Amino acid sequence: QVQLVESGGGLVQAGGSLRLSCAASGSILSINAMGWYRQAPGKERELVATIISRGSTNYADSVKGRFTISRDNAKNTVYLQMNSLKPEDTAVYYCNVVYGTSGQLFSSWGQGTQVTVSS
Repeated sequence: QVQLVESGGGLVQAGGSLRLSCAASGSILSINAMGWYRQAPGKERELVATIISRGSTNYADSVKGRFTISRDNAKNTVYLQMNSLKPEDTAVYYCNVVYGTSGQLFSSWGQGTQVTVSS
């Protein structure tokens, strides 16, 4: 299976920046999409940003203009650059990858990394 290892979380002041990384390893066939989700305590996990195989990206309205998702195919790594952070961005951030064929797709999740934004 594909394993995802996340890094880059931490504590920052409002207005600061963080860069999250998610490195994929294992038996990787074709990756259809990669994305970042986040979950605050007592809240449902929500989609933050996605990047599909051809490079197109999508963002939640709450992070548009502030967050940027990117990838390095040679390193099998996806990044989330987070700028102008707000306290409401505080959450555990999870990396996700969807891979396989159209006949059978698989999904793997990272372990999560804590992002805390202070006022």
